[in-house]
Amino acid sequence: MSTLGQLRRVRVVGVGLHPYQRPSDTPYTRLGVHAIRAALADAGLEWKQIQAAYTGTATTSMGMSRLMYRHLGATGIPMTQVENASASGSSAFRQACIEVAAGLVDVAIAVGVDKPLNVTMPQRAAGLRDLADGRVVPFTHFALLASRYMHDHGTTPEQIAAVAVKNSRNGALNPNAQRRKPRTLREVLAPPHISGALTRLQCCPVGEGAAAVIVASDEAINRLGLDSDRSVTVLSSVARSEAVYDGENFDAALTRETTAQALDEASVTAADLDVVELHDAFTVEELLYIEAMGLCKPGQAAPLLQAGEFDIGGRVAVSASGGLLAMGHPIGPTGVGQIVEITTQLRGEAKERQHPRARTALAHMVGVGAVCVVHILRKE
Repeated sequence: MSTLGQLRRVRVVGVGLHPYQRPSDTPYTRLGVHAIRAALADAGLEWKQIQAAYTGTATTSMGMSRLMYRHLGATGIPMTQVENASASGSSAFRQACIEVAAGLVDVAIAVGVDKPLNVTMPQRAAGLRDLADGRVVPFTHFALLASRYMHDHGTTPEQIAAVAVKNSRNGALNPNAQRRKPRTLREVLAPPHISGALTRLQCCPVGEGAAAVIVASDEAINRLGLDSDRSVTVLSSVARSEAVYDGENFDAALTRETTAQALDEASVTAADLDVVELHDAFTVEELLYIEAMGLCKPGQAAPLLQAGEFDIGGRVAVSASGGLLAMGHPIGPTGVGQIVEITTQLRGEAKERQHPRARTALAHMVGVGAVCVVHILRKE
């Protein structure tokens, strides 16, 4: 069995975004085409040079790729939609990387686009019921995890809320973020409480938007005369699904397993990471995943965050984009948008939110706890 790093080298050559925003009347086609054209311009490519397209989407509609891509020209390329819950965009990016690495195409695009139109949890569609009878929705699940985390480690509600303070500060510097206002701890802790200790600002906004990333082989970069100095190498791409865990939270356990495999395949360690974009849909998730990734020991994430270790300019910049809490979580685009942020950071083009000397980065997304996708990128 081969890893991505053992196949042809894959490099990100172009990135683009449509700003994440509250739901609007803007057609998804306009959101997606905006991001795609930005990525094409960034790479110095034309649409006719794209050889395969993957669209990450979870809440909009079936067959949506055709209506979006036809605005760019009917070139006959294969187009595939990818639905994997919150990890839809990450999975689309993974498929684009695999196709280039395998030598099937030289240039591929991953696009994430969504509008919050059709959201159905799989348990309901499967006709499954449990003792909670639907009362344990995602924010309740993570509120319970926050309570367990505070009980196990003596962490305070203020320390958990500090995640949202940090990420709102980063999001305020991001022109593409849905929440662009820095928040104080007092504001983050203010009612309404959504569930348990989690207040409104400790839960991510689900809106709409689009993101696009173009990947290419070295042969394509040379043949098409692209700027290799701005390219970023994809060192590893790993996707896993949940197993059976003995008393351990499955979100954290799955993140630990997937990250460990991605680091091993990339031949790097957690200590080598300069930038991390992770699934912080709720504040406690950032603390859980920082520890699961090996960035610190269990129970240490909260005090280290307070000490500035995970700030821009700290030991490792976590959610420099603002994360899902401030950048937003439009579902389909989120994982692709993480690659856009990481590429921008590794190029040194993030302006006010630039993390100094960023060279190696990790992108992480989970999808309803059942799947996890991790990518590691490096500026060589």
